[in-house]
Amino acid sequence: MAESNSATRNLLIDEEGNLTEKLEACLKHIFAKYCTPPPQRPSGNDDSTLLVPPPGAYLTEEGLQRWAVDTNGSPFSEETKEEVFESFDVTDNGELTFMGFFQLYQLQTENDEAETWKDLEKHGFDKNLNLVKTSS
Repeated sequence: MAESNSATRNLLIDEEGNLTEKLEACLKHIFAKYCTPPPQRPSGNDDSTLLVPPPGAYLTEEGLQRWAVDTNGSPFSEETKEEVFESFDVTDNGELTFMGFFQLYQLQTENDEAETWKDLEKHGFDKNLNLVKTSS
C-alpha cells in the first residue's frame, strides 16, 4: 500500500519536492477554463486535448469564484478570497496569475495531497493525470 501512495505522490511531486511537469500541465488546463483572456480552444471536438492559458492570463474575482464552486461546491468566503489574493502571485490589479494558482497548488499538495487528487478528479483527470472527461 505504501508503494501505491508513493507512486501516486510521485505523479504530483518530484524528488526535489516540486510539482511535476505532468501536474503542471493539468493545472494549466484547469486554470485555462476560468482565465481571462480565454485560451484558444482546440479545433474539432477532442475533449482530451489539454487547454493552455494564454501568456499573461489571470483569474478575475469571478473566475476565481467559478473555479472555487466547480472545485469545492461553493464560492470562497471573503476571508479566503483575501487570503488567496494576499498570499499568492497576482497582477497589479490583484487578479490571480497562473504562477499564483501554481503556488496555491504547491502549498496544498505539500500539505494535503488527497485534496489535490480530489480537485483533479473534479476537473476530469484520472489517477494517472490523464484527462478522461471534461467538466466545463
